[in-house]
Amino acid sequence: MARLVMSLFPVVAIALSLLWAAKVEGAVTLPQPVKLEWHYYKVHNTCDDAEVYIRHQLTNFWNQDKSITPRLVRLLYSDCFVTGCDASILLEGENSEKTAAQNRGLGAFVIIHKIKQVLEQYCPGVVSCADILNLATRDALCLAGAPAYPVFTGRRDGTKSTRESVDLPLPSISFDQSLAYFKSKGLDLQDMVTLLGGHSMGRTHCSYVEDRLYNYKNTGKQDPSMNSTIANQLRELCPPRTEKGQSDPLVFLNPKSGSSYRFTNSYYLRINTHEAVLGVDQQLLYGDTSTPELVNEFAAGFEDFRQAFALSMSRMGSINVLTGKEGEIRRTCNSTNANNPNKI
Repeated sequence: MARLVMSLFPVVAIALSLLWAAKVEGAVTLPQPVKLEWHYYKVHNTCDDAEVYIRHQLTNFWNQDKSITPRLVRLLYSDCFVTGCDASILLEGENSEKTAAQNRGLGAFVIIHKIKQVLEQYCPGVVSCADILNLATRDALCLAGAPAYPVFTGRRDGTKSTRESVDLPLPSISFDQSLAYFKSKGLDLQDMVTLLGGHSMGRTHCSYVEDRLYNYKNTGKQDPSMNSTIANQLRELCPPRTEKGQSDPLVFLNPKSGSSYRFTNSYYLRINTHEAVLGVDQQLLYGDTSTPELVNEFAAGFEDFRQAFALSMSRMGSINVLTGKEGEIRRTCNSTNANNPNKI
């Protein structure tokens, strides 16, 4: 049975309505991270309306392009799971994190950069890119149907970003390898099952699926755990890659509703019908005894999933954060202050 957030933590926020005008679901049960603060910029009177500015800009972007939600989620994951939530993924350079093979196709950089430009006009040198990324991702998820979970703030930005530091696993890893990776970041089994639910949105490259379609574990056959109908549909979109330089198309992780970019529990429904696109997702059905129970619980109850997702996103956003005098507050998100040509 899922870790029920209502039974684990006391109510922490008496001003939750400040997040959105609408009711905040799944947020009243989250513990305050040790290093971060609730409404940091308002509490310290440094940029009272920082979260309002971010939400307004993000909403404008989202109204033009709903696909920014899964792109921001992946961007945040790629940041937090490497050196921590320090916005190092946003830094540019010949050997930066964004150049790693695992980060091919990352997007939404321009959204964070443009939001930062707006904040620099109102509160120069105050709001970190790491906080902007966390807050913008939360707001995009909420617009797509996720709960408006609280994001504790006060992060500072990292000053290093290297390709070698990127240890993000490929989606063909085993269940045990996936769980070990999440645990290495201070997260647990429920966090893994819950956060992978973000795959109800977004797209992936055919190269991450072709082993399941054509040569599962070097057998020359498809993955026997994959529904034959979905396998046939994917083979039409992902022909065998036999030539150098052959294109690597994108396919929806949720083919039935992919273009709507809505946050739903359909991910778990698809696992139960063997329609998961990625191997790492389908393997949740064959994990330890509690994993299928979580899958079934989230498949049957959207609200259970939404509340669990709120907690796990908050936990992920607290991985190895920089605070106090650690790191810096960048003037632009794609460059450290030392390398910023417009530094003052």
